[in-house]
Amino acid sequence: MNISIICVGKIKESFYRDAIAEYSKRLSGYCTFRIIEVEDESDQGFGSGDASVILAREAERILKQLKPGMHVITLEIKGKKTDSEGFSKMLSDLFVSGKSDIAFIIGGSNGLDRSVSERADQKLSFSDMTFPHQLMRVILSEQIYRAFRIMRGEPYHK
Repeated sequence: MNISIICVGKIKESFYRDAIAEYSKRLSGYCTFRIIEVEDESDQGFGSGDASVILAREAERILKQLKPGMHVITLEIKGKKTDSEGFSKMLSDLFVSGKSDIAFIIGGSNGLDRSVSERADQKLSFSDMTFPHQLMRVILSEQIYRAFRIMRGEPYHK
């Protein structure tokens, strides 16, 4: 099973990097897990109304990372909400149905371009609230780890 998180920008804060490294290490026993960072588009030279140009450029970079047959799940505020057990079942159902290459996509500070959203096989929301995209990497990594623990009936989830 291959699980990728494709995200915009690099994480600067060491505490986020440390948390992601810890979940990456924990996940190594369950799947091939990787974080793919694509360059964020600077808003220098663009007016405040040109967020669509920034999103389109970031979308090109994101879409280049997707392989044929990859099951794509975008994180979007308007996506489907679920609890940890439901998320675990969703992943389990994907694996059972032969989907062994899954990519989660987290947009940058401006969100996701429509072209990325339209490419998604599923759209997932963790909350109606907006979280920093760096923090979402940590939250998503932890939930993927939790999902595997739930699937296997291993202690962790309460």
